[in-house]
Amino acid sequence: MADKKNSRDILIEVASRLFRIHGYYGVGLNDIIEESGIPKGSLYHYFPKGKEELAIAAIHYTKEIVIGEIQEVFTSIEDPVQAIQTHIYQLSEGIFDKTNAFPGLSIGTIAGEKHSTSEPIRIACHSAFEEWQSMYTKKLLGAGYSDKQSKDLSIVINALIEGGIVYSLTATNGAPLRAIAEQIPLLLSIK
Repeated sequence: MADKKNSRDILIEVASRLFRIHGYYGVGLNDIIEESGIPKGSLYHYFPKGKEELAIAAIHYTKEIVIGEIQEVFTSIEDPVQAIQTHIYQLSEGIFDKTNAFPGLSIGTIAGEKHSTSEPIRIACHSAFEEWQSMYTKKLLGAGYSDKQSKDLSIVINALIEGGIVYSLTATNGAPLRAIAEQIPLLLSIK
């Protein structure tokens, strides 16, 4: 039984990474099978609806990784400005690290590709964005920002991060994300 769970997890991890790097349309099931080493029959055993179902699982997986990273930073750094900056700096470093294990942790590519053609994928992406934003909102509320301000700023922060990831990937360096991180104090200067 553990082997089956392990195979499913491997498929999700590989799919998550490939979708983030190449987008939904840039990845075929054969790519996932080849890279994971998991037989095609196992893929359809765990994901009988195919690629879309696997993509949704991969989005949820990515969402949870990001939540874990945000929680780790937010738990260790009380000041919201410094915590959000640190989170963005870590993303800028993570995009271009040598292992390239989680390049950017963005779901923006798949969201942009599938928002109008797959309602289940659109919903999964929207849910991820909202959960990340709720973490920013909670951090800002704890620092004395109003409810509206916290919610609005969390949308701006998430949009800056997602756009900064795409910009950093196309620039082939983390400078755009670092520039965003450096502007966080100005963005959060008014309560």
